[in-house]
Amino acid sequence: MSESENPMPDNTIEALEQRLGANWAHLRLARERATSTKAELRHALRKFDSSDTVIVVSGSLARDEFTPGSDIDWTLLIDGFADPQHYDLTAKINTIVNKSAAKSTGAEGTFSTMVFSHNLIHEIGGEDDTNRNTTRRLLLLLESAAVGREDAYHRVLRNILNRYLLEDRGFWKGSQFRVPRFLQNDFARYWRTMAVDFAYKLRKRSGQGWAIRNIKLRMSRKLIYVSGLLACYRCHFDHTPEQWKKIVGSPDRLEQVVDYYSHVFKQTPLEIIAGMLLRLPHLHAAAGQILGSYDEFLGILADDEKRNRLESLTEDEAETDEVYQTARRFSHAFRDGLLGLFFDSKSEMETLTKNYGVF
Repeated sequence: MSESENPMPDNTIEALEQRLGANWAHLRLARERATSTKAELRHALRKFDSSDTVIVVSGSLARDEFTPGSDIDWTLLIDGFADPQHYDLTAKINTIVNKSAAKSTGAEGTFSTMVFSHNLIHEIGGEDDTNRNTTRRLLLLLESAAVGREDAYHRVLRNILNRYLLEDRGFWKGSQFRVPRFLQNDFARYWRTMAVDFAYKLRKRSGQGWAIRNIKLRMSRKLIYVSGLLACYRCHFDHTPEQWKKIVGSPDRLEQVVDYYSHVFKQTPLEIIAGMLLRLPHLHAAAGQILGSYDEFLGILADDEKRNRLESLTEDEAETDEVYQTARRFSHAFRDGLLGLFFDSKSEMETLTKNYGVF
């Protein structure tokens, strides 16, 4: 499956911005900050490169949405033999990374630590697939970037995709739609987990940080799920039934499709969404709502005073707080734009959403 058969714009966000005549300045600035920060980390951490280990960042830095108040979520991904020195290595990495971050990562222990590839690849579903393991695996697909040497990073990504695709019988044989349901179901499960964990953290943290986590759930957390769903739909849009029949009949079909999805997940979540919207020019209004509201959301996060207000706001104060209510209006515009996209009756989006997003 060559890139010429499935062309993707180098920067779908800029292409959509130009088509709409928009000016998403906050998105552009956040992308520039992310690019420069990743370059700084790559230089500072270059001595830790290895063929069996890789430092992986996720969160806003990997999504190219980095603002002055952002933390840096990272893991030391190990795809090789365990080594007692890995523990000391994580402490050294953390010291360097914290110099580029506005604050430390969350207290749940999901990030700023070592992660072994075995659990990510082999523990999908079942009791051993903890919330933490699911989060690490799916964020590796949806919002991650390697800092430095990428050998281990690409191996693990491909092996995770191999698991999801190889064991999905309906993807290869049973459906008229070319959508990997095993993968899509795990994205849906993760979205619901994030929503449930929001309530859990509200209680555990006694309401501290409630407002900013609420807005992030409505915006950046929802964005992750949306991009995963669209990534799963992409295969259906990118291949005609005749092309898919040819791929399915090929002896290297799995390698072809893993190559394809590896390419899709190289894009950030916003790039995946913008790429789909570029295909559907009749949805310009929805595109403006989605990307425009997200640009405004990043503008709030980039404003120290507004971000600090959201971080300190209590539930009782939210109903009358101007910053929270403004952010809430942006989240409604984001939601309405997404509804326009996913339930578009002029394309196959509505049919796919009913079959995969609902039932």
